[in-house]
Amino acid sequence: MAVRGQDIASVIKKQIEGFGSDLGMVDVGSVIEVGDGIARVHGLSGVAYNELVEFEGGVAGIALNLEEDSVGIVILGDPLGIKEGTEVRGTGRVMQVPVGEELLGRVVDGIGSPIDGKGPVETNETREVEIVAPNVAIRKSVDTPVQTGIKAIDAMIPIGRGQRELIIGDRTTGKTAICVDAIINQKGGDLICIYVSVGQKVGKVAQTVGTLEQFGAMDHTIVVAANASDSAPMQYLAPYTGCAMAEYFMAQGKDVLIAYDDLSKHAWAYRQMSLLLKRPPGREAYPGDVFYLHSRLLERAARLDDAHGGGSVTALPVIETQAGDVSAYVPTNVISITDGQIYLEPELFNAGIRPAVNAGLSVSRVGSSAQTRAMRSVAGRLRLELAQYRELVTFAQFGTDDLDAATRRQLERGQRGVEILKQGQNAPLPVEQQVSILFALNEGFLDDVEIDSVIGWEQAFHGYMTSNHSDILKNIVDEGDISSDTEESLKSAIDNFKKSGLAS
Repeated sequence: MAVRGQDIASVIKKQIEGFGSDLGMVDVGSVIEVGDGIARVHGLSGVAYNELVEFEGGVAGIALNLEEDSVGIVILGDPLGIKEGTEVRGTGRVMQVPVGEELLGRVVDGIGSPIDGKGPVETNETREVEIVAPNVAIRKSVDTPVQTGIKAIDAMIPIGRGQRELIIGDRTTGKTAICVDAIINQKGGDLICIYVSVGQKVGKVAQTVGTLEQFGAMDHTIVVAANASDSAPMQYLAPYTGCAMAEYFMAQGKDVLIAYDDLSKHAWAYRQMSLLLKRPPGREAYPGDVFYLHSRLLERAARLDDAHGGGSVTALPVIETQAGDVSAYVPTNVISITDGQIYLEPELFNAGIRPAVNAGLSVSRVGSSAQTRAMRSVAGRLRLELAQYRELVTFAQFGTDDLDAATRRQLERGQRGVEILKQGQNAPLPVEQQVSILFALNEGFLDDVEIDSVIGWEQAFHGYMTSNHSDILKNIVDEGDISSDTEESLKSAIDNFKKSGLAS
């Protein structure tokens, strides 16, 4: 009886010693095939779609194909250490990336690890890369402008906070330049910027980062770079990583501008992964869910109502077309998801009209509600006059001798409008300067200026206004409108500028 008492005592002692240590079940499988960054695993019967798994040796992967007898996993790290028979464990969680203020000014890869040589990112906060987009009940209408600093866009294709505005065009038509200029223009403002580069050459990304640093824009910017040399899974994850970082700031009530440059290469990376996972190909060899790939990303751009903090994420997705074919699979998909598009035309670019925005094919579905009243008052007439000018140009090319004086005047005004909308790269203009020059154009102050001299006239005018009439420019910003007093002052200032001789 005493022995039995001792046995019971020793069992109780062991139970006390082991108290609090939880037993857990781990889902384990083993690799049966590996190649091209894809592992096929037997086991892992309880793994979930998009779940993060860990291979023996610490390499991570994501479960994307859940089949009857195996699981298809894309490998995120170095696949060389993974062989047939390697053990794989489910983690029970989805991919998470670091987020926070500490990332501002940094360049990170597709999963948020720093690649700029400035040491680790000192943040403990993480967010899941894939979350459900905010539902329509907690969203607010878009009515606050995002000033890109580009006259052609701010005047005719306005972008609002919380909008998704597609930038579409052939390669080398200035798509990246628009994104970079928009980011540079936020310097000193309240917009945080994230630039996501997918599938670009390392040299081009380094050049973009160098430009942002040169203009002091990296202080408010995070660059997420999944380069052309990176694996397809890294390129696939990069836009979602950038979006998770943007949503961290949106949850705090801040406004974020995120550029995805570009989603064509993102779709290519997903197509590569899908074909290697032996998913059935559809149109242009893309998998059937390529629409969902981009819709679930771009739907996360939103402006939340005041009850949920009032923050916003504005998305500028970029799509590259082949020979201007906007009817291809991915371009039509993204056009249908976004709230408008800025169409860049190679013919305009080659003719020296830069930014090469085709105002006829470009549209913003938010419209003038994302403009200040001052910009709305000058931009409405500009768009109408340019549309009329484009129609007249077709007839005028047969000869201008037979045209009446009114038509000739309209043609000349349109030519000056085209010149005014030309703008150098990395030289965004503040909204008050845009309003003042468009006002001068609409009121006919440039009608007697030679077309070759319009750009020089504009530069001299901005210098004159900044030096001598900064109060008028300040009024345009403060009032957000051109009051009758401001209008008279502006007309008087332009008259004085023309009389001063500085215009020539």
